[in-house]
Amino acid sequence: MNANQQLKIVAKTAAGLEDVLIEELKQLGVTDYEKGIRAVTFYGNKEMLYKANIWLRTANRLIVPFKEFSIKEFSIKDADDLYRQVKRIEWETIFDVDQTFAIDSTVFSPLFNHTKFPALKAKDAIADRFRSKFDKRPNVDPEKPDIRINLHISIDNRCTISLDSSGDPLFKRGYRDSRSLAPIKEDLAAGMILLSEWDKDSNFVDLFCGSGTLLIEAAMIANNIAPNINRAVFGFMNWKTFDEVLFNKVIDEALDEEIDFKHQIIGVDIDARVMGMSRANIEAAGLTDKITLFKKDFKDFKAPDKKGVIVSNPPYGERIGENVDDLYKAFGDNLKAQYDGWNAWLISSNMGALKKVGLRPSRKIKLFNGSLECRFMKYEMYKGTKKTHKLAKADENRQE
Repeated sequence: MNANQQLKIVAKTAAGLEDVLIEELKQLGVTDYEKGIRAVTFYGNKEMLYKANIWLRTANRLIVPFKEFSIKEFSIKDADDLYRQVKRIEWETIFDVDQTFAIDSTVFSPLFNHTKFPALKAKDAIADRFRSKFDKRPNVDPEKPDIRINLHISIDNRCTISLDSSGDPLFKRGYRDSRSLAPIKEDLAAGMILLSEWDKDSNFVDLFCGSGTLLIEAAMIANNIAPNINRAVFGFMNWKTFDEVLFNKVIDEALDEEIDFKHQIIGVDIDARVMGMSRANIEAAGLTDKITLFKKDFKDFKAPDKKGVIVSNPPYGERIGENVDDLYKAFGDNLKAQYDGWNAWLISSNMGALKKVGLRPSRKIKLFNGSLECRFMKYEMYKGTKKTHKLAKADENRQE
């Protein structure tokens, strides 16, 4: 793989964030891409692969199919055929016998009843190739391998083998030391903020900030900080083709892109324990001077004079139960009382409780928080009727 070779790269993401990921790729300069289900395939050179791992906020891993290493996809007839085909691959050009590896498999083929069996056959093929070449085989480490390999076998027995360039999932930014009772992953938090169309020229408030994930992701977006700038290890660092000079150039350029945010990022939560988690995570992210925390009930928090956006992940009721309807009603009442001119976004899997907000959402977006199907709701706060609001907005646009 030379520096200018165009690679086919598959960026994995969460359901509902595919279009957000495409916009992120466009900002990086990617022009050739294809939207898939929970994935976007795009093309770029080695430098783009490094940049994408550092900059993409809504991707959870980036894999490179082996055809980019002059090895094409292949069809298989049975398990022994899979073993033979995998053993033919020149693994010694990709990693050393002293490195560890692991195989993640996704199998739809009727040839196999269990996804672990083809992964086991592929593992044996790789180990046996090394043993035939060096009289030694590399060790398998399913937890922290140097090389992570993806095996995909389709329903028509087409086999694609890819290298995982990310290593640990990209949502593991490295700042989260502790988790609240209802955590939200970093890639989903970033996706919600980008979906909110926050202009980054106004305040950002989370009224149920928990362990601070939305606040931290908002601060990184507002200050144009690459989400994985401080990550110590990426999967591609263990490839024989890793270019450390090029990687350091990409890091230096990313550091030069940081800007100063002129407004406030504010987190509010009534729970002292999770506020402690939030402070620890914010400090670990190096963002203590960019985020302000208030230990308060959201009803007692006074809205900032300057308007902005609210993005929150309140309790869904799976754990706290009995008061969730009242909580959502109070949230809606508080928006009406204090947040005229603001846009408020709320994510929840509790469809009944969302109705208690008592406001008509202007947008509803289906997202998944882990396995929970959720709705990400937008509430545009204004005084008077919707008609008078539209007339006022039209008048503002004419004056501009």
